[in-house]
Amino acid sequence: MGGPMASRLVASGFTVTGYDINAAAMERLRQAGGQIAASAAEAAAEADLLITIVASAEQVEAVLFGDTGALTTLTAGSTIMVCSTVPPDYMQALGQRLQARGLELLDAPVSGGVAGAANGTLTVMASGSAAAFEACEPLLPILTAKQYRLGDVPGHGSICKVINQLLVGVHHVVTVEAMALAARVGADLEAVYEVIANSSGASQVFVNRVPDILREDETPSGVLDIFVKDLGIVLGVGQEAHFPLPMAASAHQMFLMGSAAGLGQERPIDLIKIYEKLAGLKIH
Repeated sequence: MGGPMASRLVASGFTVTGYDINAAAMERLRQAGGQIAASAAEAAAEADLLITIVASAEQVEAVLFGDTGALTTLTAGSTIMVCSTVPPDYMQALGQRLQARGLELLDAPVSGGVAGAANGTLTVMASGSAAAFEACEPLLPILTAKQYRLGDVPGHGSICKVINQLLVGVHHVVTVEAMALAARVGADLEAVYEVIANSSGASQVFVNRVPDILREDETPSGVLDIFVKDLGIVLGVGQEAHFPLPMAASAHQMFLMGSAAGLGQERPIDLIKIYEKLAGLKIH
């Protein structure tokens, strides 16, 4: 998602210097007109605003605090916009750590996937100081279609993302289960899709992802292992709050099953392959 976001900023006239451990992603940014750096520190050297969109809190730590991390060069008064899905308490603590260094933090997880990043139709659920919002305000309309201001301290944006990921994860699992059942009983899967997409059982996941498996569309739409991580965060928040989350736990186990079966780097909807193997089904 970071690559398409960076390309949109370049196309809108911003000076963008990027760093990624993936050489192909760096080359795409260069071809889009962006500048490439050899490290996070080099990318941040002359930045007023640093945007990081990586997979985990551990990766955020490495990007910011590593030996060649951004904080070795980022100057006081700059703003950091973290778009990753990470635990809310981590974001709250990160805001305090950065504030002590004279830096602003916008807790800004996003939803919408690779397509949303490319089209500028992401939803951002953000929290942070007025200064952090002011620094990021010129970029948000370029990157997102909907912007929600959820509080004046980091952590509140990530809480909302936790709720979103609980729902998205569960919706993927029940969508897969429903379509596998339809296949098992010999239903016309295209007809089932058409009916459910226009009925009360529909969800955005069902409407947008079922065509991927019915028509063997290989367009990237996320990575299954991300939901192993995200639902793990959801369950951690529930445990901290002493709150039961049986549906999230069940979905987490299904994604763990998919990952253990070698599907970790495939799309979340490819969890359907577990049912195909289990019941000898052919979904598409």
